[in-house]
Amino acid sequence: MAAKIRLARMGKIRTPHFRIVVADSRSARNSKAIEEIGRYSPAQEPSLIIVNSERAQYWMGVGATPTPAVEVLLKITGDWQKFYDLPGKEGTLKVAPPRPDRRAAFEAAAKDAMNEPKDGATTLKKRASEKLAAKSAQKAEPVAEVAEQAEAPVAPTEESAPESAPASE
Repeated sequence: MAAKIRLARMGKIRTPHFRIVVADSRSARNSKAIEEIGRYSPAQEPSLIIVNSERAQYWMGVGATPTPAVEVLLKITGDWQKFYDLPGKEGTLKVAPPRPDRRAAFEAAAKDAMNEPKDGATTLKKRASEKLAAKSAQKAEPVAEVAEQAEAPVAPTEESAPESAPASE
């Protein structure tokens, strides 16, 4: 049986994803494969290429021949150079930078938004201090009135006169 290392296409119409598989050379492109040894996703930047190097080396050692497209991918990962003992075994595979953690970015933005007072806006701390100032001002006013009343004699007025006394006409 002649084995080939080739690409099996997956994905939608304009978003291709490929599996790097070892399959019988006489079978159809997406038919049952002997083994899946990697993945290739050309839509990303840089392209995602994942190859199980140990299994690729084994299958090439057993006699499986890669198709031209897979051969290029193996050269990028450095597996082709390892198998034939050529210089450049580290390959030229570009790795995408790690994606920032979305949750941490959201929490940092929320924290920054909470710490920034807006012009004319009343924050909770400011509102609480205003309430305390108002309460202390209310307590200070009755004490001042009581002190003034104690110093000045109180003259009876019509309102403060007892109701039992007859009203004069």
